[in-house]
Amino acid sequence: MKNQVQLITYVDRLGGGGVQRLSVLLQGPLAGLFGGVHLLPFFYPIDGADAGFDPIDHTQVDPRLGDWADIQALAQHTEVMADVIVNHISADSPQFQDYSARGDASPYAGLFLTLDSVFPQGATEQQLLAVYRPRPGLPLHYATLKNGQKKILWTTFTPKQLDIDVHHPEGEAYLNSILQRFADSGIRMIRLDAAGYAIKKAGQSCFMMPETFAFIADFAAKARRLGIEVLVEIHSYYRRQIEIAARVDWVYDFALPPLALHALFFKTAAPLKRWIAERPHNALTVLDTHDGIGIIDIGADAQDRIGSPGLVPPAELDALVERVHANSGGQSRQATGAAASNLDLYQVNCSFFAALGGDERAYLLSRALQFFLPGVPQVYYVGLLAGGNDMALLAQSGVGRDINRHHYSVDEITAELQRPVVQQLLALIRLRNEHPAFAGQFSLADTADEVLQLRWQQGEEYAELRIDYRDQSHLLHYSTPEGVQQMSLA
Repeated sequence: MKNQVQLITYVDRLGGGGVQRLSVLLQGPLAGLFGGVHLLPFFYPIDGADAGFDPIDHTQVDPRLGDWADIQALAQHTEVMADVIVNHISADSPQFQDYSARGDASPYAGLFLTLDSVFPQGATEQQLLAVYRPRPGLPLHYATLKNGQKKILWTTFTPKQLDIDVHHPEGEAYLNSILQRFADSGIRMIRLDAAGYAIKKAGQSCFMMPETFAFIADFAAKARRLGIEVLVEIHSYYRRQIEIAARVDWVYDFALPPLALHALFFKTAAPLKRWIAERPHNALTVLDTHDGIGIIDIGADAQDRIGSPGLVPPAELDALVERVHANSGGQSRQATGAAASNLDLYQVNCSFFAALGGDERAYLLSRALQFFLPGVPQVYYVGLLAGGNDMALLAQSGVGRDINRHHYSVDEITAELQRPVVQQLLALIRLRNEHPAFAGQFSLADTADEVLQLRWQQGEEYAELRIDYRDQSHLLHYSTPEGVQQMSLA
């Protein structure tokens, strides 16, 4: 993975076209900005129950976006990351349709997890309550198959996303086919989506158990043999994230977005610096993604609230969420929690720019912080253009996370790229990509709680960022052949 900024985007929401049009953007107006691009699900279909995360055919590019030849052509000039959705497949998939028609006589009968297959001896109330849930209710869905059989299917997320037995021969063959298809198409990075839920075990949490780690390690080994690096997506208690990072190639730094907001809102860098001192360095740093702003990632352990406190106190975490709602003019409240069909318990749905109330300096300081931390930065396409909340799309779809999934036309992109805040962000991206110091040694200075000072050094080359969160005063300076240069943000 290149040590350069990556772009995260839906293929059809940045320029309104397919893979070829996105490729033109990356080689045209966005040329030289990104060392890689994470393409959010582009499989058939892209408009299912969960914006592509419930593909009917994970090995087929949605024809509206192009084909595998287009993906391969894109990969010739920009490293491509794609999602492998390991936990579930669509209820409309050929595999489930065969199972529904033939029931236990189908070769796919054992592929789909049911209450009985996870709890063959029956489930007690205590066992069911022990299952870790990202959403309210049990991970179970009552279904009548086409052949008349009645089943209680395991559904971690939605009834259209059916959990599979990843160790069943058909499960292994299915996942292996995705890896091979990706490798053949030039994809060299994958993100394991929902991997933390992939293994189920009676009487356990069914989330990031030793057996889950074993599955991830085995799957990652298969990917590496095909020349593919693996990113594991896990939202969890921050110490658990550190444990996970020690056992995988890459993880997300999901604690960073809420901590960046906390530093600005509470005018202190103390929790942020505590995290920087112990955070894993094999991390992809983000401020925004296609999902919401995580809260669980800096809060107390949901399973052990007393003995495992979070990075910030509960009262401050609650106040942070309320501040986001206030800064967005109440828009985020309409898209979060039980609102707008959103069932995620640990996220606030809002663009990061809107979460800061459109404060351009605060936004650029947050981006500078992101780029100065060890790891590989990823910038979400809405964040690249300092985008606000799309309330029209939210009203149209009724899906909370769509508030931060705007469809940009080519004309909109052209206009947004001219905004001063976006121009400064592009300058920051180029600095992060091109300055040799970012391939050197990182250090965190010992400063007052209100001040954050980060430095990269390689030989005589250096880059340093100092932020005083009391008033957002800052100093960003770096070496050049002509001497020391400074960059003022907004």
